[in-house]
Amino acid sequence: MPRGDLVIGVDCSTTAAKAVVWNAHGVALSEARSGFELAHPRPTWAEQNPEDWWTATRIAIRRAVQTVDRERIAAICITHQRETFACLDRTGQPLRPAMIWADTRATEEVQKYGTPEVHTVTGKPPNPTPAWYKLLWLAAHEPETLSHTASVVDVGGFLVNRLTGEFRTSWASADPLGVVDLRTFDYAEDLLTAAGLHRDQFADLAAPGDVVGAVTEAAARETGLPPGLPVVAGVGDGQSAQLGCGITAPGTAYLNLGTGIVSGTFSRTYASDVRFRTLAAGLPGGYTLETFIGGGTYNIRWFVEKFAGVNTQMLGLDLSPEQVLEAAAEMLPPGSEGLVALPYWTGALTPYWDHHARGALIGLTGVHGKSHVYRAILESLAFEQRFLTTGAEDALGEQVSRIVALGGGSRSRIWCQILADVMQRRVEVVKEPESTCLGSGVLAAAAVGIHPSIEQAAHEMTGTARVFEPGDTDVAAYDRLYAVYTTIYPALRELFGAMAEAR
Repeated sequence: MPRGDLVIGVDCSTTAAKAVVWNAHGVALSEARSGFELAHPRPTWAEQNPEDWWTATRIAIRRAVQTVDRERIAAICITHQRETFACLDRTGQPLRPAMIWADTRATEEVQKYGTPEVHTVTGKPPNPTPAWYKLLWLAAHEPETLSHTASVVDVGGFLVNRLTGEFRTSWASADPLGVVDLRTFDYAEDLLTAAGLHRDQFADLAAPGDVVGAVTEAAARETGLPPGLPVVAGVGDGQSAQLGCGITAPGTAYLNLGTGIVSGTFSRTYASDVRFRTLAAGLPGGYTLETFIGGGTYNIRWFVEKFAGVNTQMLGLDLSPEQVLEAAAEMLPPGSEGLVALPYWTGALTPYWDHHARGALIGLTGVHGKSHVYRAILESLAFEQRFLTTGAEDALGEQVSRIVALGGGSRSRIWCQILADVMQRRVEVVKEPESTCLGSGVLAAAAVGIHPSIEQAAHEMTGTARVFEPGDTDVAAYDRLYAVYTTIYPALRELFGAMAEAR
């Protein structure tokens, strides 16, 4: 029997650490957040101080456990930003700032080393996000850093070390680094050797949901946790969101409507394809197949801040500018009266992997105003997600009949309805806003026996609150528009390349 009936999930994201105390039914009893900084010392660089991860995490944990009975806490599990890594010396101290997932300095390394063979082994199409390419960059530009590196750790592995003193992580946390062979869930020795590293410099791998250590006396003093508390191997934030949405079988996809839009389906078999990136799932032995749109709510926020000019305070409205624009956009017909957007504000990821691609508005006339552009952006992201989901279905031969939405964008009623109409699938919105963090709670609850399995924990602790069904009239209109949408990028691809050369 577990020592208690509560678990702690920690989500150490790109901007903050959040700790949530969950009960056996997935209800949040207490939560706390602590933020940290992100640095851009050069245009393509993105770095953080790893010590900030620990400082924010221990502060968030300490605050979260202050209002609950600590004797009821049975385990803690961590999810985290993926691809980000730290190089540590023999004492566990960082040798340099951590290079995070958004760092794109390693473009030359991608061009040189990003082969189809690497893609097949790791499941990651060549792009600057996985840490392996940045490790190759360090080997070329900072060899002294790697020569003094005793440990290369993902964010979860770093925090597990601070909690337990052990260098252990799950293979699903290490996998996004791009150094794990997904056919064996073990390190790919050839990839480590190419960067001048060896497996002794990486954390020991465990299955997601395994207990990887216990909270030390020192960590207990810093966090307020009971000493000896089991620490459970977590997974990256995308895979954790999948668990937090209750997805442990094929047929359902999660759709995280955040700054970028990430969607993932579960597969029991391994596959690699440019139409998705493959990761180890939170359910051991399974896989998460993800599509990624770089500009999600980022595109919407860009329009609102740069062009919308909606000042709700001056209008005396207790509403956000987005709410006003949504009300106006909802009055428009599908297709925004002939205006179609291409949502590549941050380039194109799956399946094109074209960093020269850019956003576009097609069909502008004098009729169009702010509400048209706003709706066109929402529709373009729905068109793009249909394109990506359909491509993944074709590659796998498995259909996705149900979408579970989460993230900030899932609060938009009009956007969720547009997604249902465009994708011709039922869209359900999670009842728990912190579903990514809840995925860690699922793993922790299963690890210590609160629930008999990860699947059962996911079933008991998750759920949805709102449902959007495709509408009969709008589905036909969007079908015609989607056929047009899929021709836009192929028609502009060469133009985007020419524009890049001209710059």
